[in-house]
Amino acid sequence: MSATAQPTSEGQSPGDWTKDYPFTDLTLAPPRVEVERRDNGEVVLTNPVPLGDYPVQLSDDLRRHADTHPDRIFLAERGADGDWVPVSYAEARRRVDSISQWLLDNGHGPDNPIACLSDNSMRFALLQLGAMQVGIPFLPVSPAYSLMSKDFARIRYVCEQFTPSLIYAENLALFKPALDAVKPRAQLVAARSVDAMPGAVPFDDLVGATPGPAVEQAYARVGPDTIGKILLTSGSTGFPKGVINTQRNMCASHTQMTHVWPFLTERPPVICDWLPWNHTFGANWCFNMILRHGGTFYIDEGKPVPGKFEATLRNLRDVKITMLLNVARAYDALIPEFEKDDAFARHVFSDLDYIFYAGAGLPQGLWDRLEALSIKVRGKRTPILTSLGSTETGPPALVCHMSADVTGSVGLPLPGLVAKLAPAGGKTEVRFKGANICPGYYRDDKRTAEAFDEEGFYKIGDAVRWADPDVPEKGLMFDGRVAENFKLLTGTWVAVGVLRLDVLTHLTPLVSDAAVTGENQEQVGLLAFANIPACQAVIGEGGDALSPQEVVAHPAVHAALRERLAAYNKAHPGSSQRVARMLLMTEPPGIDAGEITDKGYLNQRAILDNRSDLAERLYGAEPGADVVIA
Repeated sequence: MSATAQPTSEGQSPGDWTKDYPFTDLTLAPPRVEVERRDNGEVVLTNPVPLGDYPVQLSDDLRRHADTHPDRIFLAERGADGDWVPVSYAEARRRVDSISQWLLDNGHGPDNPIACLSDNSMRFALLQLGAMQVGIPFLPVSPAYSLMSKDFARIRYVCEQFTPSLIYAENLALFKPALDAVKPRAQLVAARSVDAMPGAVPFDDLVGATPGPAVEQAYARVGPDTIGKILLTSGSTGFPKGVINTQRNMCASHTQMTHVWPFLTERPPVICDWLPWNHTFGANWCFNMILRHGGTFYIDEGKPVPGKFEATLRNLRDVKITMLLNVARAYDALIPEFEKDDAFARHVFSDLDYIFYAGAGLPQGLWDRLEALSIKVRGKRTPILTSLGSTETGPPALVCHMSADVTGSVGLPLPGLVAKLAPAGGKTEVRFKGANICPGYYRDDKRTAEAFDEEGFYKIGDAVRWADPDVPEKGLMFDGRVAENFKLLTGTWVAVGVLRLDVLTHLTPLVSDAAVTGENQEQVGLLAFANIPACQAVIGEGGDALSPQEVVAHPAVHAALRERLAAYNKAHPGSSQRVARMLLMTEPPGIDAGEITDKGYLNQRAILDNRSDLAERLYGAEPGADVVIA
């Protein structure tokens, strides 16, 4: 069968034919795990490989690379003229030391963090390294708290709870409304529009300082337990928690990764990435991985959203990457661009070591299309890998280091980590203890105590199941969030995370995402976010002239979605999986309401709480024109 052919055998899934093609060569450690089964039903998993040595602090890697390959590009971003502006490892080390000196000279220290309000940038990267290497915690804050919020409640909470001594904004004018409202007691530093607020300091002053003995003295005081970053959670159950990332957590994490992914050490990685550094995926996986292995990080100023996605496409066409890392929502936007442009797909895929997704599950339909693209342009499958973790785990805890054929395989525990599988509400919750696990939450003893069980295992709240119970080496599969699952009126448990992924595979692209409903109801339903342009395309001529409300009520849209739901329900006939009805929403998820993060992750519980009136109407006797009945 050719690489572009489609399967015709009845019952064959869209991706079955790809299994005839080998994977590209990738050095992965053989999966190993020791299993202890307890009388109370718990299972303890340990990787028998001992954890190797790791640096004391992140800047040990920066200094090492500055010495061994000083001219290699560490970071690059687009300049005002649109060209890439690079900084080498040697130059980065010089600027970082200057920033450290300026911070020390101006009274900043370990008791109060340095906060950054802006998106990823060269200055962001250098400031965080300059702070952390002399023991000053770094606090990256989602720009959405300042730029997309209407009440500024979250940025006010951050300033009051964490009391940063310095706040950096790339363009101070953009953040002036939020800062005027909050009035933080902090020194302000900015790269642009410095005169927008009195007393603000130009960033150039920081890199203009001359490093002296104070930098080396402070550097030497930093140890494994020194706080490096404070990363904020999404705040899905209230205001965000500040996760303490010690130097040990961050440094151990990438030593753990080299044990299971030895290929990371075989050549310096190159990535072009937008994932925000105020989240652990972008901050600790992507950025710290490049720093550990002496790679190159092209800072993508784009995002997978209208108006910014074009920048991402231009950047990916302009550089040659070795790793493609992203969230599922971004692959949903990227794949059609690859499919319609063979040259673009070949440029991106031809030198990839692997494709990685995390944060939210990758629908099988997107997985299959990625494999088909790889086969088409290089004749082999590029491994698609993932991990399971959170801000509190470094982020990787379980890592897939076997060439998986289906989405959801999260692998096995890393060296230096112990995982506990605990029965929970009809599911199996996984918990973690190890060098990469955070010690708790900044200035929050109560929530720290709640996060760990009596044996000191961090309770992540994710459920897993064995890929093959008789062969532990085949690893674990993601099985949804324990807290998201609910019971139907019949008493049957609904596995929300798994169901959502399965049904989105069928509904894409007409539906961009959905929250699963049905608690204390007889049937499962969806509150679905309609992809208006895709729905307009289904309508055809005149569709683009209709309002969003007219689009989601259009018979052609309903017919297309009923057909997709019928296909899903045929494969999932059980009452806990079958979707009986779906309400199409036109109002996007709101960040102030906690419904979504700036990475595009949906908060199931917040959506159901905030839109309870829609859930009630979904199950009403007269549901309305925006409801699709399967």
